Amino acid sequence: MENMKEYLPENLFDKSVLITGGTTGIGRTTALLLALSGAKIFIVGRNQEPIDETIRTVRNAEPNAIIFGLAADVSREADIKSIFEAVDNTFHGLDILINNAGLTAEGITEGEYLDWQYVVNTNLLGYLACANYAAKRMEQKGGHIINIGSMSAESADPEGTVYVATKFGIRGFTKSLRKELNPKGIKVTLIEPGAVSSDMQPGDREEHDKKIEAMKMLKSDDIAISILYCLSQPKRCDVVSLQIRPHLEII
Repeated sequence: MENMKEYLPENLFDKSVLITGGTTGIGRTTALLLALSGAKIFIVGRNQEPIDETIRTVRNAEPNAIIFGLAADVSREADIKSIFEAVDNTFHGLDILINNAGLTAEGITEGEYLDWQYVVNTNLLGYLACANYAAKRMEQKGGHIINIGSMSAESADPEGTVYVATKFGIRGFTKSLRKELNPKGIKVTLIEPGAVSSDMQPGDREEHDKKIEAMKMLKSDDIAISILYCLSQPKRCDVVSLQIRPHLEII
C-alpha cells in the first residue's frame, strides 16, 4: 500500500461534527471516539442534564476536546433550525452530520396517531430536515452525512411495525440522497446495526451483558468504530452501506 495515511482516523482532525441523539448509546460513544480523534463535536439531545454529563465525560477522557451541546427535539422544525444556527455560530461550518436520534415504537395495533406522528417526525422527518440543513452547508466544500438506520428494515419484526416503517424509510432515503448529493462532493453512508446495548433495548445492564457475552448483542463501541472507519476513508472512496450484526443474531 502506497500511503496508509490516507485511511487513518487522523484525517478527522479539526473536522466539525454534528451528532443528533448524542447523549446515549451509539451517539454518545461516537462523540467520545471522534473527539479522541481530534474532531470538533456538537451533540444534540432532548434534555440538558445528559448533554452536560456527556460533555464532562468526553473532556475527562480528552482535556483538549472541543465539544458543545444543545438541548433540542429533532421532531420540531424550529428546534432543527436552532441546532444549525448554533452549529454555525460555534464552528462556522459543518463537515459531518451523523443522523442518529431515534425512538422505539410498537406495532400498529398499539398507540394512537399522535404517538406515531412523533416517532415518524423524530426517526424519519428529522433525518430529512437535518440532511437538508447540513447539505446546504457542505455544498461548497464537500462533507459527509451518515444516517444510522437499523437491521429492523431487513427483519421487519411484527412487534415493531411503526419503527420498521421509519427505518425502511431511512434506507430508501439514504440510497436516493447519495445520488442527489454525490455530484456536489458530499458523501452519504447508511449504517444499519443489529441489536445494540442501549436504553432502546429491553432488559437491564446485566441482561445486556449476558447477551453481549453470548454474541447476541453488540456494544455501542462496535458501531462507533464502524462510523470512524467510514469517516476515515479518502475522498475518492465511499462506504455506501454497512450492516453490523451480533454474530449470533440470525435475521
